[in-house]
Amino acid sequence: MADPVVHFEMPADDRKRMRDFYSKVFGWQAKQLGPEMGDFVTVETTESENGTPRKPGTINGGFYQRTGDAAQTTTVTIQVDDIAAYRDKIVEAGGKISGDIMDMPGIGRFMSFFDTEGNRVNLIQPAR
Repeated sequence: MADPVVHFEMPADDRKRMRDFYSKVFGWQAKQLGPEMGDFVTVETTESENGTPRKPGTINGGFYQRTGDAAQTTTVTIQVDDIAAYRDKIVEAGGKISGDIMDMPGIGRFMSFFDTEGNRVNLIQPAR
């Protein structure tokens, strides 16, 4: 089976306004995190347990502060079992790694890359 898309992120000029918009229009549940998590806003788009969707094929996401950096785009996160192995596969296939693999306590290991078309994509290896 292929590795699934499990998360999305979108930049926002005003995260409160964006939270309110998506909550009103689509009924998404938003939660503002603190400065230790970059004031990120998590978004549940479907019934979830500890932020993980219960129904296969559905995803959650979040909003982060737009800074004007061209690399800030809507992104997807792909779940993998071995992030280091995928880092090597990405480079071999012509992608470019964006920073080091980061440990996110209670969440897992995370990294970003740019595909051959310049799209920023994230990988997550869930904590076990």
